[in-house]
Amino acid sequence: MVITVMFVLMFVLFLLTVPVAVAIGLSSSAALIMIDMPIGFVVQQYFTGLNSFTLLAIPFFILAGALMESTGISQQIVDFVGSMVGHHSGGYAIVLIVACMFFGALSGSAAATVAAIGGIMVPHMVKKGYDARFSTATAAASAGLAVIIPPSISMILYCVATNVSITKLFTAGIIPGILLGLTEIVYARRVCKKNGFTGDEKKSGAERWATFKKAIWALFMPIIILGGIYGGFFTATEASAVAVAYAMIVGFFVYRTLTLKKLFETFKEAAIMVTVIMLVLSTAQLFAYILTYANVPTTVANWFIGFAANKYMFLVLINFFLLIVGMFFDPGPGMIILAPILAPAASAFGIDLVHFGLIMVINFSIGAITPPFAVNLFVASQIGGLKYEQIVRPILPYILLLIVDLLIITYIPPISLFLPGLMG
Repeated sequence: MVITVMFVLMFVLFLLTVPVAVAIGLSSSAALIMIDMPIGFVVQQYFTGLNSFTLLAIPFFILAGALMESTGISQQIVDFVGSMVGHHSGGYAIVLIVACMFFGALSGSAAATVAAIGGIMVPHMVKKGYDARFSTATAAASAGLAVIIPPSISMILYCVATNVSITKLFTAGIIPGILLGLTEIVYARRVCKKNGFTGDEKKSGAERWATFKKAIWALFMPIIILGGIYGGFFTATEASAVAVAYAMIVGFFVYRTLTLKKLFETFKEAAIMVTVIMLVLSTAQLFAYILTYANVPTTVANWFIGFAANKYMFLVLINFFLLIVGMFFDPGPGMIILAPILAPAASAFGIDLVHFGLIMVINFSIGAITPPFAVNLFVASQIGGLKYEQIVRPILPYILLLIVDLLIITYIPPISLFLPGLMG
């Protein structure tokens, strides 16, 4: 009864467009009162939800991505990738996708990637004769790779909720992220060839070297972050702080585009994003406590075990469920709410929780570009100057292709587990 009231109240608040953190907090507090727990316990759980060293990685990675965007590093990445592949048929679409993959390895945020790379590339593509709807849809789809290619905020949230190693999940995301990126490139190039969308003239070796020298500081950042983590020099949380320090040094002393005024504005923007995430995290802790108190994770696990004949059927059900949920939930809140419930069920079927975490991350990434409530599409439509409904049709092929990739990754675990196993 308590759980039913909590979920009903929460979804009613969602329908009333109440902010996610408030909706989760109010519904959880109502459930807490029903089980005769002292109201002071709410504040205690809110504090517990944020009292984690691992969670420090989230504000630092968000700030690092914001600094990279404000210092113009995204433009350097676009220029370098353009000099290498921009001459191919559909070159600008390829540049857009590859640049989003690079920037995703800096920011870990899909919305930030759409704004940073899409804001540069979409107007340029339209100016060169590319269809505006196709360009905008490509920006939305390729920005979704940012939550799959490490570092990823969604991965950090999953690991905090399930006690899985962040380093292992980061490593597991590399090959699947590249696979999804290549799939988008193949499709985009085929569309461009069919419609006659061409690229620029082939750049000379000297021109490529010049763009590489300008972009090298940006390209070094993911190498430093991921190399430091995988090499055992620092943890993911420490790597996020290193990323901020590196971004500030590059902004102030290398590109010299970062000023004290711009730094203040960047800190303010990052603080707003972090506050929203942390509010959701704090209320989610109370939500998770009530679920555990009511034995919901075990009940859900037993239901899946009784309903699904084997782990393959279980994975079919999970993928279908998460794709539906992803249409309505942002990846962050969705991961916080569902990971503690679904992970025990996956574990009961003998599924590696690193592999399962990647499945959840990819599902929410696809959900972020799937109508009706697709965050990436809303951001991309604003950048492209189009109505939301104008990019629904051109995004559908990307969604179908990514679902095929998701199924391949789901049923061939070595794709995601090969690198973590190789690194021990």
